[in-house]
Amino acid sequence: MEQKYVIKNCNSFEPRDIFECGQCFRWNVCKDGSYTGVFGKNVLNVKKEKYNIYIDGECDGNIEKICKKYFDLDRNYESIKSRLSKIDYNLKESIEYGKGIRILNQDLWEVIISFIISANNNIPRIKGIIERMSQKYGEEIVYNNKIYYTFPTPRELEKASMQDLRALGVGFRDKYIYETTRLINDNIINLNEISQLNNTSKMRSKLLTLPGVGPKVADCILLFSTLSRFDVFPIDVWVRRVMNELYIHNPDEEKVDKKEIEKIAYEKFGDIQGVAQQYLFYWKRGI
Repeated sequence: MEQKYVIKNCNSFEPRDIFECGQCFRWNVCKDGSYTGVFGKNVLNVKKEKYNIYIDGECDGNIEKICKKYFDLDRNYESIKSRLSKIDYNLKESIEYGKGIRILNQDLWEVIISFIISANNNIPRIKGIIERMSQKYGEEIVYNNKIYYTFPTPRELEKASMQDLRALGVGFRDKYIYETTRLINDNIINLNEISQLNNTSKMRSKLLTLPGVGPKVADCILLFSTLSRFDVFPIDVWVRRVMNELYIHNPDEEKVDKKEIEKIAYEKFGDIQGVAQQYLFYWKRGI
């Protein structure tokens, strides 16, 4: 059912910052500067005009309720930015650059598979793989006379053999996706049980048992999904680079120890280090 929703006078909400900061792969910019994306059984178009956010699309439920959860609208990002900006000038500058970032509450299953695909990959390629996977195994949704596809459920993706997955372009990740899908469908790994743990370390330990999920991918899943754990600090090449440049100053960036980065992140940014990571990552990659 097509619905509309307007968020008035929203300070911490810039579609470009949210959808281009590396946390999601199914949102694409349109000719008018708005973004259209698919999540769950919803297709939404998001546009900012002055201080208001205009959202419309095909929604599986009440659009206001769905948007409040997905866009984390009940969280005070102005307060988070104020707290982080006081830490040092560099972080303040990175926040100014990405001031409209919000951490999305994305479906846990979709984030697991998406970030397994993301390992040693680039964003355009990741987006292409996920789109092909959704077209082949997801369900159709029609919005504005255009067909979109939902991300396949575990049962829908179970239809794909390793050869089918490789044909989508996943490469060496075919085995990881194939095995992870079966572990979840056979209830050997229960995603609801992980969601109810409410302890970051225990959640991470469970996620690390999934094929293709290493520490960085696990931290991305913890931060960008409905698990919503802000006390993690995913470290990739960009994050290592910016943390070294700002705080560590090792002449050989590749020798920077992950544990040293995590220690600094914890000491400086505390329980909202995941949000700090997004500002720093987006800033470093964009400047």
